[in-house]
Amino acid sequence: MGMLDGRVALITGAAGGIGAASAEAMITQGARVACADLDRARLEETVARLGPGALALTLDVTSRASWAAAVDATLAAFGRLDILVNSAGISEPGSIEDMSDDSWNRHIAINLNGVMYGMQAATPALKAGGNGSIVNIASMLSIRPGGIFTAYCASKAGMAHMSKAAALHFANNRIPVRVNTVHPGAIETPMLDRYLDLNPGLTREQAYEGFAANHPVGRVGKAHEVAAAVLWLASDASSFTTGAEIPVDGAGHIRD
Repeated sequence: MGMLDGRVALITGAAGGIGAASAEAMITQGARVACADLDRARLEETVARLGPGALALTLDVTSRASWAAAVDATLAAFGRLDILVNSAGISEPGSIEDMSDDSWNRHIAINLNGVMYGMQAATPALKAGGNGSIVNIASMLSIRPGGIFTAYCASKAGMAHMSKAAALHFANNRIPVRVNTVHPGAIETPMLDRYLDLNPGLTREQAYEGFAANHPVGRVGKAHEVAAAVLWLASDASSFTTGAEIPVDGAGHIRD
């Protein structure tokens, strides 16, 4: 038996990175997964690799209408919804002095508003299933901020506290939906890959080593390591865990 036999998940940002790794982990454990992303071409490649347990959905997380359509499509295809994973997100460098309004607004729209819209859209179906789990992907930088990531840190920290508020709401009202947050460090994903080219004077290898040095274990993480935490939080193995923040960052948030 799998940890998620009979369960249905909706995962955003599922075309690659942590979202795709989470979808693969859940399908391996018996779930059916609606994989949602705005990058349709890459999403379809991922879903083809994942097999018949996966469904491809185009989703713009900044649109309430798009969220409603994604939830409806998940219910139409699979008949229920038990798990929501908000993995879609963006990260752009910008200090308090040089960050643009456009960058700030993009971070809030995708990393914060998008998660709120998703939780609101999915909650009726999660409640109906009687054993719902929401897992939101924040960041090590929402615990230990970085000076050149103002908008990213703010949006991810806001997500973490919004998740706790939602967890309290559900728990206080005896609603069977848990909400938890995972805080990855630097992970080998397309997001990290883009940053390796943004360091003037450094080779990609040197930039990579710089990211690794921010983690006391001495390396960058893998997407499947974050997916393992997501899987645990989605499953009954974490049935008494809600409102938690789970760092998956090689001790990066507590480094000297």
